[in-house]
Amino acid sequence: MSLQPAESRIPIPFAGTVSGEGPLTWGEKALLQDQRETGWALNASGAQNLAPGTTVESLAARLGALISQQPALRVRLVTDPQGVIRQRVADSGEAALEVLDFADSDDPVEVAQYTERLWQEWLIAPIDHYRDWPVRMGVVRHRGVARYQVLSFNHLVIDATSMTYLMPELGVGDPPAGAGSTTPMNILELAEYEHTEAAQRVSRRAMRFWESQLRDIPPRTFGEPVHPEGRLGSRYWHGRFASPAAYQAVLAIAQRSGGDVSRVMFGVLATALGRAMGHDRLRAKVILSNRYRPGFSEIIAPLAQNAIVSVDLTNATVDEVMARGRQALLASGMHAYYDPDHLNELIARLDAERGYPAEVTLRMNDRRRATQRWAAEEARATRVTPADIEARLGETFFSWDGTLDSCHDQAFVTIEDYRSTFHLQLIFDMACFTEKQVEDFVYGVEQVAIEAAFNPDAPAGCG
Repeated sequence: MSLQPAESRIPIPFAGTVSGEGPLTWGEKALLQDQRETGWALNASGAQNLAPGTTVESLAARLGALISQQPALRVRLVTDPQGVIRQRVADSGEAALEVLDFADSDDPVEVAQYTERLWQEWLIAPIDHYRDWPVRMGVVRHRGVARYQVLSFNHLVIDATSMTYLMPELGVGDPPAGAGSTTPMNILELAEYEHTEAAQRVSRRAMRFWESQLRDIPPRTFGEPVHPEGRLGSRYWHGRFASPAAYQAVLAIAQRSGGDVSRVMFGVLATALGRAMGHDRLRAKVILSNRYRPGFSEIIAPLAQNAIVSVDLTNATVDEVMARGRQALLASGMHAYYDPDHLNELIARLDAERGYPAEVTLRMNDRRRATQRWAAEEARATRVTPADIEARLGETFFSWDGTLDSCHDQAFVTIEDYRSTFHLQLIFDMACFTEKQVEDFVYGVEQVAIEAAFNPDAPAGCG
């Protein structure tokens, strides 16, 4: 970064009424395991424009009040004498607001660009679960005015839904409808509940479903590496794909079929993957929320966990793949709340019984939050025509953006939170795929969506 702002820190004392020590929640266990496997920080970060008149002092007051109010934001991990990781909610402490002051002569455009790069740096910056508080906040000040706030939350103690309740307290967005109508469990109470016999029964029932899905899987979803040179000498590549035309086609499918936009997108992705990779069954790890469970809607804690989804792609139309995918996601969602220790025990047993270790190495994630409602409203309110789709075809793009040192999965496909486009973030182990296969997949997303936009009999053509 070429600009060099002056940096300072404002101490923010906080104190809360809930404190104590307890076991980890299932969501916390799952996040720690994901962090170990991927090596990624998995933070929730972003930057927002500040309303005129916002002061550094008011931001500091908001942050202090939020940390005082939310026990999850006062969590640090500890290890007991037996080596077991536990969580401790502090009754009081001191956080800090990081202030970045830019020179009056600095270009406002460059200040904005600096802010954009900063939140992306915070997104991947490791957070020490034992020493750091779970929320980090900065304010960018230029020419004496607070212009932007930068936030980063430790994903260990929150999920995307938690953010919808936290952000309005920091002046961003409106609270969800009905927020505050109940007093939800705090993160320690959730962990206590998950040790009850009732919760343990839920986990054991989930394991029976997982066993039915994992028993006959191959060692790795896409086979062993066959291109050791990878792409340009590197195995793990990440890239982006975006298609406004595919998005218009998805809206058309949703309108034609009465389907949910998210489920349509999943069916399109499944079909495109099957075609490109020559698979007749899609097995994937998909992150699903457990918020539908009674009393869970407003809890500030991680309540999304990996689910296992299996979809048969053979002898089907695209519409049939979407219907099968919807049913598979519903079944998986019913079994996505479990103790990760139980899943690890199940996997070890199945590996021993099979005689070889095996895992699902395709991960899919729909990270849309802000635009999910927008897409649903568009699907209801507009009528897409073939001309609407054709008009957007020239905006499609795909780019390889760089490499990673490692990736636990062979393929990681994420639907990103962008309006009016089918936007994917992609990671592929290029020792397992050719560039043509990846390109056939990403451009196949657009092709599948367009083929099925107005044709309920469009064949999936997988396997």
